[in-house]
Amino acid sequence: MWTNTPITKALDLLYPVIQGPFGGGVSSTQLVAAVSNAGGLGSFGANALSPAQITEVVTDIRAKTSRPFAINLWVMTEAEPGLSAATFEKVGGWFAPYYRELGLEAPKPPARFAQDYAAQIEALLEAKPPVASFVFGIPSKDVLQACRKRGIFTIGTATTVEEAEALEEAGLDAVVATGLEAGGHRPSFLRSAEDSLTGTLALVPQVADRVKIPVIAAGAIADGRGVVAALALGAQAVQIGTAFLGCAESGAPSVHREMLFQPEARDTQLTRAFSGRLVRAIRNRFMDDMTKHAADLPPYPIQNWFSGSLRKAAIEQGKADFLSLQAGQGAGLLKERTAQALMDKLVRETSAALNAISR
Repeated sequence: MWTNTPITKALDLLYPVIQGPFGGGVSSTQLVAAVSNAGGLGSFGANALSPAQITEVVTDIRAKTSRPFAINLWVMTEAEPGLSAATFEKVGGWFAPYYRELGLEAPKPPARFAQDYAAQIEALLEAKPPVASFVFGIPSKDVLQACRKRGIFTIGTATTVEEAEALEEAGLDAVVATGLEAGGHRPSFLRSAEDSLTGTLALVPQVADRVKIPVIAAGAIADGRGVVAALALGAQAVQIGTAFLGCAESGAPSVHREMLFQPEARDTQLTRAFSGRLVRAIRNRFMDDMTKHAADLPPYPIQNWFSGSLRKAAIEQGKADFLSLQAGQGAGLLKERTAQALMDKLVRETSAALNAISR
């Protein structure tokens, strides 16, 4: 049975389907619970949350489901980059026309541009979610030992074979092999993201051949055909992001969700314009405007803070051109609008495709 894999056994899942975690405030406890209750693994992207918020989210998820779920963090082991007053003024000048158009005042520099990773880790360990997943690097040996001590299953994320091997050597329990087709950030950590662009079809079997821990395939998987292909390539589960992002239960604003079902969603590009890190999103005006500043963009999390300063007003005014409309290359396959309908479709189509192959 395709539903019986090392991942489903280890995590007590009905189906080897993992909902991709969404950073930037578009995760929701409703979606996590819906996916987990339907037999998959719901995931919450907690990179933008304070330690107290991580505690609240885990408590809320546990109130909505008794099934396993995952909390995802970005590995941030380096000090936050500094920003001179001159650079803040220069970048602020790029954003000045957007502030005027949206009726906003230019913001003042914050005390911090991102959350304290060490404090987030403490909150994660204290909350003890069933699964902790990580992107942009390898958690420290101490963190992984603490996870094992608490019975937390750990998942790392790789964009290359070498990254997958490094994650296995460090002691992660499973690895997501994410191809360049995937929506959202490219979580490369051994080489630059631009030098780590291998497609899902090529990456998954190479990773499966080189590591012994379970492999989870990600990148442009949105229906049963994608699930079958991933399993045939050697994966023990799939991670699906964009299709779940389009569901009513997700935390994405309605303007983002609706865009995922439009023809424009087939035009995605990789860009550093929104966060300072490479991300796949639907092409829009902001992305195009920032190309002239590509060589001077400040790094994450500074650029991420600047683009985030537009987010609330852009959502309220329904202006998608100012939002990071993250989406994978499989967006053109989206049809279902709820998590249960999507899970039902994945199970139905995967079983039907495998039966057709066997005949």
